[in-house]
Amino acid sequence: MFNIVIFGPPGSGKGTQSEKMIAQYGFAHISTGDLLRYEISHHTHLGAIAKSYIDKGELVPDDLIIDMIDMKLEKMRNIPGVIFDGFPRTADQAAALKEMLKGHGEKVDLVINLNVDRQELITRLLKRGETSGRSDDNLETIEKRLKVYEDQTSPVLAFYQKEKNLLDIKGMGEIDEIFNTICNAIDSARQ
Repeated sequence: MFNIVIFGPPGSGKGTQSEKMIAQYGFAHISTGDLLRYEISHHTHLGAIAKSYIDKGELVPDDLIIDMIDMKLEKMRNIPGVIFDGFPRTADQAAALKEMLKGHGEKVDLVINLNVDRQELITRLLKRGETSGRSDDNLETIEKRLKVYEDQTSPVLAFYQKEKNLLDIKGMGEIDEIFNTICNAIDSARQ
C-alpha cells in the first residue's frame, strides 16, 4: 500500500488534488474528521469515547485517533494506497502514525506539502466565501486560520523533513499542472 500525507493551508487545493489522486490511482481517503463523525454517528465504542471528549470541549486524544485510523486501515487491505488528510497535525501524531503503520509493515511513502502565497490563499478563500456562503471565509477568520495552520504544521513538516519523504509542491497555477507534478512524484516514489 502506498501512503500519502497531504498538507497545505486552507485554500491550497488539498481537496481538489486529493480527489484527482483518488480518481487517478484508486487511493482511499482518510479524513480524521470524517472518521470521528462516522464513529460517533454509528454509536461505536470508540465513537462514544470520542464524543465524551468532544462534549466537554476537549481534543480527542491522539491514541484514540490512531486507533480509529488503525481500524479503518484493517478494513482497507486490498487498496493501492491511502491519502491522509487533516492528520497528522502534530509531530507527536506523526510519530504515532509512523509506529502504527510500522505495525502493518507500512510507512508514510510521500508527504505532499502544497505551498501557496499567503495573499493568493486569502484571495481564494474570500472568493470561496462569496460563492459558498461559508461564514468562516471572511478576512479576520481567514487570517486566524492561516496563523493556526502555520503554527501547528511547522513541527510536523520538520518531522517529515527528517524522514526524507517531504515534497514541497507549488500549489499555484493550473490545477492540472499541479496534479501532473504530484503524479510524477507519486510515480517516481512507487518505483
